[in-house]
Amino acid sequence: MSDLPEQYQRYVSEADQLPRTGPVELYDERDPVVWVPGAYGGMVPVRKSQAPAPVQAAPARDLSPQPVLDPTAQRLLAGGVGSGVALWGAGKFLVGASQFVSSLTGMGALLLFLAIAGTRALVTGGRAVRVEQHTHVHQKWFGRSDVRNQQ
Repeated sequence: MSDLPEQYQRYVSEADQLPRTGPVELYDERDPVVWVPGAYGGMVPVRKSQAPAPVQAAPARDLSPQPVLDPTAQRLLAGGVGSGVALWGAGKFLVGASQFVSSLTGMGALLLFLAIAGTRALVTGGRAVRVEQHTHVHQKWFGRSDVRNQQ
């Protein structure tokens, strides 16, 4: 071993400093770096070409009050209610008509009964048959009763 200091050797050779593959990127050709908010609340450096687009302002909204039901639904609801009322009225009319027909039927039955009774009175010559029946019920003690029919 020698007492002399070791001779200087380059750590990287000239051939190792050239890029082996891909294009050469010079310092001036790089995109500028911008800082954007990160996922955890801090700011993160990102190349400007890869940064997300800035938030666009929301378009103006129409804040005029809107109807509770839209006009088409209102027309549909009104048509349904109107149809229901019309059908209810038609039902009431049919109930009245059926009562009228029923009364005519009762009148027809009464007239038929009177016609039969009148012809019978004319045929029998006004003779009337009289049937009498007497029922005698005598209540006795301990829930006993005596029933007699007499003619």
